[in-house]
Amino acid sequence: MKSDTLVGGNMLQGIKVIEYATYMAAPGAGCILADWGAEVIKIEPPKGDPIRQFFASIGTDSTDNPVFDFDNRGKKSIVVDTSTEEGVEIVKKLAAEADVFLTNVRPGGLERSGLDYEALKAINPGLVYCTLTGYGLEGPDKDRPGFDIASFWSRAGLARLFPPKGSDPFPLRTAFGDHVTSIAASSAINAALVKKFRTGEGQLVEASLLRAGLYSVGSDLAIQLFFNKVASTKDRYSTNVPIMNFFQSKDEKWFTIVARQGNGDWAPICRAAGVPEMADDERLVSGKGRRANSREVVERLDAALNQMDMTEISERLDAEQIAWAPVQSLAEVAQDPQVYAAGGIQEMPSSSGGTFKTPGSPARFPGTEDGPSGPAPAMGEHTRETLASMGLSEADIDALYEKGIVK
Repeated sequence: MKSDTLVGGNMLQGIKVIEYATYMAAPGAGCILADWGAEVIKIEPPKGDPIRQFFASIGTDSTDNPVFDFDNRGKKSIVVDTSTEEGVEIVKKLAAEADVFLTNVRPGGLERSGLDYEALKAINPGLVYCTLTGYGLEGPDKDRPGFDIASFWSRAGLARLFPPKGSDPFPLRTAFGDHVTSIAASSAINAALVKKFRTGEGQLVEASLLRAGLYSVGSDLAIQLFFNKVASTKDRYSTNVPIMNFFQSKDEKWFTIVARQGNGDWAPICRAAGVPEMADDERLVSGKGRRANSREVVERLDAALNQMDMTEISERLDAEQIAWAPVQSLAEVAQDPQVYAAGGIQEMPSSSGGTFKTPGSPARFPGTEDGPSGPAPAMGEHTRETLASMGLSEADIDALYEKGIVK
């Protein structure tokens, strides 16, 4: 059990999660649960979670691994060889006493090893069992390997939708789709826990990169499904709503303006840009007219806004109550005071002492402690401790180590 002072309100204090997962999406869900107070025991294969080698695999020498640490902070790590019967039995014993079992192992592999939902439900009827896959538990591709650039970005249509028309597809950034799916999986797990504590019954939870991708692009997909077509992404000169766009200041800082529905923001945007006369141009007073003259609208706003530095623009937009935001680099994000005020960056305990900065979890509970519950574990750091807590004797544990079943 974790200390009451360590995590974000301990909303999940007393919840035991067995994470039989590697890479990013499922461990990301486990990270959220750990941040919110759950005890998360991470089961790693004999060679460890491959993301432990993230920087080595891209040719970067780093003694720290902020990518692995981000998804695995506050967890316990045990190493179990589940290709052996003894290893599978250890996992089953852990699952028998758990509230949640979280895995990204493909369905066929789980069935062959006897760690599928039906097998674990038989020994723990109250278990919330979350499977996170590329494509879900049914259909011809249920056992196809899934990664976010394939299942979330490409298969769900995002890789075609995002680039402007005529542009080549481009990759999404590191684990973007994984972490959207992490949020979905952790939300579903918590919903299933509500059922568990209300009825005593467990629940199979199915999360997939594909379904999370479809939901994330749901507004455009809804249009496609209803009208059998959807507008392509256009460049900034030919967008459907030219005043909802990106612009650049005199000091070469990009920002985005968000125009709300209807015409209410048209005149305020013109005043903020220093061209109030544009608001009275009969060709541009309607959304249809601005769309028909999109390039002219953008070029005239460009010319006006390029005469002001970002400080003046921000003051003028705020005075008109226009929704806008700077287009920031991650280096700028890391210095943004609002990011810290929102809890978006936290201090994370380091296994070597001290702390370092890391992204926060996707939501918090005001009035409670907020932040990671501890450092990411060393590989197998908690194997012996966990086995002992299961009632195994020192001699039995030593024998498992000698046979290579655990590390």
